[in-house]
Order: sequence, then structure tokens, then C-alpha cells
Amino acid sequence: MKLVSLLTGVALVGLFTVSDIPLKAINPALAQASAQEKKDSVTGLTVQQKIDMVTKNKGQFGGGDQLRRFFFGDLEPIGIQPGGAGMVVNLYNKANNITFSYCSTYDVVVAVKKGRITAFAPSEVK
Repeated sequence: MKLVSLLTGVALVGLFTVSDIPLKAINPALAQASAQEKKDSVTGLTVQQKIDMVTKNKGQFGGGDQLRRFFFGDLEPIGIQPGGAGMVVNLYNKANNITFSYCSTYDVVVAVKKGRITAFAPSEVK
């Protein structure tokens, strides 16, 4: 009888230490915050860190490669307009509600703005 109680106790302690189910049951807000801050397993960056990095590097060669790597499959073209070295494409990321303006001639991101922007101001995409 004591052996069964001991094994049950060890199993419960193991469940509570390994699992985050108790965390979610006790404090759902904390569990939700940790999900929003979830880091990408490949880059080790949060979504906000990725957006900040693309914004910091806008106008630099290779910024388009960074954009494609960070948001692969999540970008939807929503408009084109004169700018950059001819035309730029405005790419919308629905998951994060942000629009990137991309010049493929030089592989650069020329503008970044929150929301769905079909046409940036001409001064932003030159």
C-alpha cells in the first residue's frame, strides 16, 4: 500500500514539474502572454524582434532576403506603386497586421508600416 502511494506521489510531482498544464489552469493570462512571446525555433526571435530587425535594416541590400526568411509564406501582395528603382510591391502580413514595401531590383525593404497599406506616400518609397 505504501509503495502505491509513493509511486502515485512521484508521478504527480513529475506531472506538475514537466508539464505547463498547471500554469495554464492557475493563470491563463500568464500562459497567453508566454504564447505571444513565443520564439521561433530556427531564429530564436519573437515576431516583434523580427519586425524590428527588418525595420532597422530597411534600405539596405539584402533586406528582402531577411523579409522572406522571417515571413516565408505569410506575405500577401496587395499593391504596386512607383518607387525604389522603378516599382515597389506592398506586401501585407495578416498575422501581424503590418505592411512592407519591397523593391525587388535591389532586394531592399523601403518602408514598413502597421496596418494594411495599399499605397505608401511617395516620399516613403523613393
